[in-house]
Amino acid sequence: MRQVIQNLEESKIREVANAGMGRSDVLAFWFGESDEVTPEFIRQAAIDSLQRGETFYSHNLGLPELRQEISSYMSARHGPIGVERIAVTNGGVNALMLAVQQLVDAGDEVVAVTPVWPNLTAQPAIMGARVHCVALAPVDGAWTLDLNVLLAAVTASTKVLIINAPNNPTGWTLDREAQQTILAHCRKTGTWILADEVYERLYYEPTPNGCAPSFLDITTPDDRLVVVHSFSKSFLMTGWRLGWLVMPPAMTHHMGKLIEFNTSCASVFTQRAGIVALQRTAEVTPQVVAHLKACRDTLVPLLQAIPGVQVAVPRGGMYAFFKLTGYDDSLATAKRLVGEAGLGLAPGDAFAPQARGWLRWCFASKEQQRLVQGVARLQQWLAAQA
Repeated sequence: MRQVIQNLEESKIREVANAGMGRSDVLAFWFGESDEVTPEFIRQAAIDSLQRGETFYSHNLGLPELRQEISSYMSARHGPIGVERIAVTNGGVNALMLAVQQLVDAGDEVVAVTPVWPNLTAQPAIMGARVHCVALAPVDGAWTLDLNVLLAAVTASTKVLIINAPNNPTGWTLDREAQQTILAHCRKTGTWILADEVYERLYYEPTPNGCAPSFLDITTPDDRLVVVHSFSKSFLMTGWRLGWLVMPPAMTHHMGKLIEFNTSCASVFTQRAGIVALQRTAEVTPQVVAHLKACRDTLVPLLQAIPGVQVAVPRGGMYAFFKLTGYDDSLATAKRLVGEAGLGLAPGDAFAPQARGWLRWCFASKEQQRLVQGVARLQQWLAAQA
């Protein structure tokens, strides 16, 4: 067995969740998904496909109809993005891994902005890369990027820069000026940018295209940029495992070969659901975003009112990331909250060493009252520690 695989850390989020799964008394906010079911018309599209007997392989890069819908969907938000730049994948996780497999050789240097969902740093490590993390820093509960530190870290020796914005877990989002600066720097160093933009629609500031700033808005098709997207968050389709990649046209054919050696293709009935989701996005995503904003605006003020809690209003994503003063071991704290308060949160340890005293609360809850109840349990638990 490869040593790098043996050295991989198990998910600390799963470690906490495993301690509380099966308990009906636990209010669970640990995973990054809504508790709302995928809309009926999306589910029906998959059912109809199965009823038609569409149970066979599809093209490695995805159904032509789905790739065209993705092209239209992305072009409406970021300018022309042709089908020749798009590959359908088995979820956002698979898209990220495929991108890393195509870009990273053993021994390559990869820079990642953290705290971040741990898969983004584990994947290049699996490929044998040397991963250098540049950490955001918290200021009054809000995590910010020192752009000069990042630029100093990205050199001509850096093969790939990995950025997730809007960010899981912090809610941090790159502004346009910072994106332009990073792009210009990476053009000079010859560094690929791998942008995880799966939360681009879950953005709560007003924008003309209803999205967070994207690298796609400021790049050319041939730039060294790969962007990852997923149906999971904006379309309430986490369990469907369907995503896509946007890449330079010269890369797409080779990505098809790589998909063949990983999963061959996404299932046809899942792709049929994706087509309908994109065609009827106006019936899904705006409502999802509006509801999540209401959830955010319910949860964050309640947390801010608790003495000793540091938390800022996230601009994007679906998480409140907060620090409990005096509780520096967030993994131990999260386990105690499950066992003693029936409250399931994700530990900051899972996302970066710098976030060890922090906790992530996924506020994507169908019932906002669950968020209120969760805060009450946190307050009661804290009072019992005093």
